[in-house]
Amino acid sequence: MDEITKINILKAQSFGELSATDYLVNCRNMLEILSEHISDKPDKYYITFYDDKSNSVSLTYKEFGIKVFQLANFLLQNGITKGDRAATFSHNHIDTVILYFACWAIGAVVVPINVSEESNRVKYILENSTAKIIFTRKDYVDKLNKSEIPNEILIIDFDKFSFDNLNDKLNLEYSVSKEDECLIVYTSGTTGNPKGVVLTQYNLMADAFAISNWHELHNDDVMMCVLPIHHVNGTVVTIMTTMFYGGKLILNQKFQTENFLKRLQDENVKVVSVVPTLLQFLLHSDEESKNYDLKNFSHIICGAGPLTCEIAKNFEDRFNLRIAHGYGLSETTCYSCFIPINLSKEEHHRWQNEFGFPSIGIPIECNEMEIQNDKGETLAENEKGEIVIRGHNVMKYYFDNDEVNRKTFEFGWFRSGDEGFYKPDHKGNKYFFITGRIKELIIRGAVNISPLEIDEVLSGIDCVDSAIAVGFENDWYGEEVGALVKLKNPESTDTEKENYKKKSSSTAKSICLFSSHQK
Repeated sequence: MDEITKINILKAQSFGELSATDYLVNCRNMLEILSEHISDKPDKYYITFYDDKSNSVSLTYKEFGIKVFQLANFLLQNGITKGDRAATFSHNHIDTVILYFACWAIGAVVVPINVSEESNRVKYILENSTAKIIFTRKDYVDKLNKSEIPNEILIIDFDKFSFDNLNDKLNLEYSVSKEDECLIVYTSGTTGNPKGVVLTQYNLMADAFAISNWHELHNDDVMMCVLPIHHVNGTVVTIMTTMFYGGKLILNQKFQTENFLKRLQDENVKVVSVVPTLLQFLLHSDEESKNYDLKNFSHIICGAGPLTCEIAKNFEDRFNLRIAHGYGLSETTCYSCFIPINLSKEEHHRWQNEFGFPSIGIPIECNEMEIQNDKGETLAENEKGEIVIRGHNVMKYYFDNDEVNRKTFEFGWFRSGDEGFYKPDHKGNKYFFITGRIKELIIRGAVNISPLEIDEVLSGIDCVDSAIAVGFENDWYGEEVGALVKLKNPESTDTEKENYKKKSSSTAKSICLFSSHQK
């Protein structure tokens, strides 16, 4: 990596008057945080895990710590030390959480891999990351073997693994620092090989610090995880954040509509993190919040996918549960901004519904954000440009990818690749909005068109069940706009369809509509 890029990355890891090493967190590493909780609250529960059949197992901080130290010693015995990569290939499980902290305790780097990845990508990630060991479960061993992974990688099947007879006294011959790498998350792209996002121990601690403060999480507050923990949302928002403030984690093997609200009630959950798709599942279910006692519940964190005004409003109206919309990327550890949780009902409704897109909120305290043009110049309110971020949650770099690092940090900010704008409130706070991926913009006759804007218009039409806009090549305009539209009533008359087309074209011109119900 050239010196200019290194300097630009350091700039992107600083913000305000704080340099990259003006740390917001005093703890040296994650082992110190765990050790403090083991000492201060040994008999308080840290984690309860529910499998897909609702069988559960719980561990106190002391019990969890013992297993972490046992697995850490197993790693050391098998030649895994500071800086080495240990991969995971599993569904959500308590064993994986133990593994994460075991790796972090000794300074090893976790490489989580989605079990849905194609075999060639699994092989690429393992080879590119130089992983020495991979932990999996019996359901996925065959897929790993078919991926033709290097023979020197040790495969550990957790279903055959035993913690018995493993030493629970951890004595490291070296120290682990804030700046040591702890996680490499491979971003999934539609083309080409995924990029390895390298995060440090401090990245995770800084984002957990800001997330817990923003959502007023402290003491024994309970968070629930229904998202896959191979993704930073599951890892940072619920696993790392609960450990940071010393709370309790309810980990689910997977999201189950019929168990979601009941588990919020039974486990006295305060905050849960979801993606918009899960809100849709709940909206299309028979579940009702009025059937449960949710007096301890505060709000839902929602991000990691396009949330429309319609979905947000419909969900809040029906379930009477507030959504704290937010935004972030693997490259910024996880979240970089949220809607404030203490807004009045009127203000909350305004920022979520009155600007065409639900606001993703204002920056959290470990970073700052701007909207810039392609020259790195800051744009004013309401001007669309690229969302850029700098702060203590910005990644260390992309692993082994100098050219992408150069472009991504070109102007001393992390360039997200997402298009957006901001509007200030009466206090001068910048409320940001995301309108789509810059590379996915449809450029029709030199005019930039956001597919998300069209999606929003189409979804607001009464007879439309769902819709998605796409661009395709056109000899006259370079690109033309198309949309796949699913009608609520497939048997609607020709007159209704004609009225529908007129209504949609009046708001979004030059859209070619193709109904999924038309032959």
